[in-house]
Amino acid sequence: MSEVRNPLLTREDLRRAAASILQPLTGCMTPGKARIYVGNGSAHYPEDVAGMECWSRALWALVPMLAGKCPEAEAFWPLWREGMIHGTDPAHKEYWGDIGDTDQRMVEMAVIGCGLSFAPEAFSASLDETQRENLFRWLNQINRYDMPKNNWRFFRILVNIGFLKNGMPADEDRLREDMDLMESHYAADGWYFDYPTSRDYYTLWGFHFYSLLYAVLMDREDPVRCARIRERAAMIAPRFACWFDREGRGLPYGRSLTYRFCQSSFWAAMAFAGVPCDGLSMGQVKHLLLNNLRFWLNRPIFDRGGALTVGYGYPNLCAAEGYNAQGSPYWALKTFWILALPDSHPFWQAEEEDCLPPERFLDPQVRLLLTRDPENRQVVAYTAGNHGREHMHEDEKYEKFAYSTQFAFSVAKEDSALNRGAYDSMLAVKREGKDLWHVRSGCERFELTEDRVMFAWSPMTGVRIDTVIAPLGMWHVRKHVIRTGMPLEAAEGAFAVPKDWAGARPCDRIRTVTAADEDHAAAAGDRGTSVIYALKGYTRGEVIPTEPNTNLMEPRCVLPMLCSRMEPGEHELLCAVFTDAGLRLPETIPEEVRKLAESL
Repeated sequence: MSEVRNPLLTREDLRRAAASILQPLTGCMTPGKARIYVGNGSAHYPEDVAGMECWSRALWALVPMLAGKCPEAEAFWPLWREGMIHGTDPAHKEYWGDIGDTDQRMVEMAVIGCGLSFAPEAFSASLDETQRENLFRWLNQINRYDMPKNNWRFFRILVNIGFLKNGMPADEDRLREDMDLMESHYAADGWYFDYPTSRDYYTLWGFHFYSLLYAVLMDREDPVRCARIRERAAMIAPRFACWFDREGRGLPYGRSLTYRFCQSSFWAAMAFAGVPCDGLSMGQVKHLLLNNLRFWLNRPIFDRGGALTVGYGYPNLCAAEGYNAQGSPYWALKTFWILALPDSHPFWQAEEEDCLPPERFLDPQVRLLLTRDPENRQVVAYTAGNHGREHMHEDEKYEKFAYSTQFAFSVAKEDSALNRGAYDSMLAVKREGKDLWHVRSGCERFELTEDRVMFAWSPMTGVRIDTVIAPLGMWHVRKHVIRTGMPLEAAEGAFAVPKDWAGARPCDRIRTVTAADEDHAAAAGDRGTSVIYALKGYTRGEVIPTEPNTNLMEPRCVLPMLCSRMEPGEHELLCAVFTDAGLRLPETIPEEVRKLAESL
């Protein structure tokens, strides 16, 4: 992709980047332009719906380009307009079809509602009467069917606002009810949640992003709510800034990570809605957005034809959710909403400023204790009390002991062997002999303070564990008190480190050295250092080459681990973990880390 040579500094740079991402899609359109197929693979919904999804998600860049009068939009809109006309025409062979309850097409209607609201001259005024009636009839299905009581309700909200702004019949009672329901998901400190235990990016790219569009569109009709929306966005902004490091990397954590640079879509919506923030300047907001985009558009996330792929740091289906079709990653284009702002807007006029959040920050609402090194090269987050729902690799996405912007995390291919389980930042246990490995999957109780995370858990019947994790700079100490009624084997991982280069980028050749003995296991290389030291209860260290494509950021990794064996009874495991963004191996465990371990 050409973005690797695009400095992404100006509005013109972002216009060109958006156009370069959209251009490959034009060659993947069906004859009637109503669907786009960019590759093979599938999701839980049919392929004709997946094709419509890809068509629709491209609009998250195209709608703001139209609203912002970007000249590049002129080359794309006629194609998408033709697709919209055919897709909503029940007599056309590429009709998108009638929907039902909890239908994926509800999700994809939202951006068309935004098109009606923010670019009505393209989405409504350019259609003849029959075409407008077809568009309304197809979209209005969303008012007749049930949908989940989560962030999905925003899709219906945005459709009904689109109707209001274009003189079409809107269900205003349902609009108010849906907004009330969305506000009922508000917790505190700017955080909303779909589910009580799933705390992740959906607060930012779901609840806040759509709420801020609502605030722009409905400020006159609903001023009190819109003011509240802006206040909450201002409240969460400095907290969310703690998720990013100086390289622009957002914290790899939770589900839907295939949306990649959607991580910075909140900053686009915040600037678009004119949200003032005492904790961040406009230059810092600009830097957070552009730096994240620069990082992602220099990763190998496109295929050879230029299409975005399912995966995270590279194309990878292993960690995908069941709702990730081949076109799903284009939800990342929501970050290009910033193009709706003209060149004269303060966002574009501001000079980028580095953002340096505190070295340690406890955010109790999202149940994360976030730390970073003084140079902001790496963010490490410690968590307890969060648990995924109904999606693949829930334990890996929410239940690791620590998450790092430098190393990302790994997902298991199967639980029969340590290399296939890739248990980075986890304690895995199994009954001695032939058995499967078990890890944390929910907490019986938990507590987070400004200096430690504590939780009680039971990885398998007959085993109960009390864990304390305490960070100190880029070190952290882990203590486990294990009560077992059976003989156990245990293995505890640090962070997975890239083993060597992989893929079509030989210029990325890297060096990684490993070492292990009875007291430690270490991996140090050009892409970072990870070491785990045994302080009590372990029998040996080992560096395990993990199964390829288990780590989200790098396809070939090694994992430093400590191993142990326990008879029935009560046992204590104590270890210290060191991580560094560079090639830096500590000569010994610092005295203050040893004292911290002794105090737990």
